[in-house]
Amino acid sequence: MFAFLVLLFPVLLMIFAMLMSRVEDRLRTPVVTQDVVGEFLDQAQPDEVNTLIREGWTGALARFRRRRRPRGRRARRS
Repeated sequence: MFAFLVLLFPVLLMIFAMLMSRVEDRLRTPVVTQDVVGEFLDQAQPDEVNTLIREGWTGALARFRRRRRPRGRRARRS
C-alpha cells in the first residue's frame, strides 16, 4: 500500500500543479484596463462610486456603462 502511495503522489502533484497554473493564468489577465479606470474615476457619479465600494469593479462598471449607453439601446433587452 505504501509503495502505491509513493508512486501515486508525484502524479497527483503534477495534476495539481497544472490545475493551479490554469487558475493563475485566469487571475493574471487584467479584467479592467488603466484607460477604463481613468475614465470611470473622471466621470463616475456618487452612486457608481458607492457600487464600486460595495461590489467591486464588475458591478460599478456595469452601472457606469448602463448610464452612458444611448437611450434607444437601454429599452432593448434579450
